Amino acid sequence: MTTDTTADVTAHDIRLVVLDMAGTTVADGGLVELAFAAAAQRLGADPESMLDHVRATMGESKISVFRHLFGEEAKAQEANRAFEEAYAGLVDGGRVEALPGARETIEELTAQGRTVVLTTGFARTTQDAILAALGWRDLVPLTLCPADAGGRGRPYPDLVLTAFLRTAAADDVRQVAVVGDTSYDVLTGIRAGAGLVAGVRTGAHGDEAFRAAGATHVLDSVAALPALLGGEDWKPATGS
Repeated sequence: MTTDTTADVTAHDIRLVVLDMAGTTVADGGLVELAFAAAAQRLGADPESMLDHVRATMGESKISVFRHLFGEEAKAQEANRAFEEAYAGLVDGGRVEALPGARETIEELTAQGRTVVLTTGFARTTQDAILAALGWRDLVPLTLCPADAGGRGRPYPDLVLTAFLRTAAADDVRQVAVVGDTSYDVLTGIRAGAGLVAGVRTGAHGDEAFRAAGATHVLDSVAALPALLGGEDWKPATGS
């Protein structure tokens, strides 16, 4: 499936690559659900009654998810703090690792002369804990969480547009590639006008959700991205 954003865009036009973390470049072994359960229990809620919504909204800003689940802003903020604390504790326990080929992908994209930015729906403290655990603090020039983009995370385009503005790596939003494992990642790229918006099959959502959100490409993993951007297989892909 193609969208208007890909018109006249070639692989070599892409100057800025915005990558999601958990599920796209980072494997966390289901820690999001475990941390959500801990947060719900702290507020006296039943985690099982919330898990379907949590799974369906993977990729969305976590505070937005809690606002939907708890309604009241104070409870949502408390739940979000509990979630971040629980997730950070699990990260410190060594429960995260880079997905196969993720670091090599970032290094190769950089060697191609492209700028890579890592984004997340987590808070800054959690993002920093993940980066530290992986030894990725100096891997990219910029990492962004919702607070860095005015507080709005996915599916708003703010994270992508903030990366575009802060790096000044591209002259046109069509020179931006956005890659993630959820429909929310895809939607934020489409809304930002990115020239390439790819879903990867290593996380929460699959091909049907990616296509429905408007993905220009679907990849088995982020490791396929350097070859795609190298022009070896530049075509809209809804299958393999």
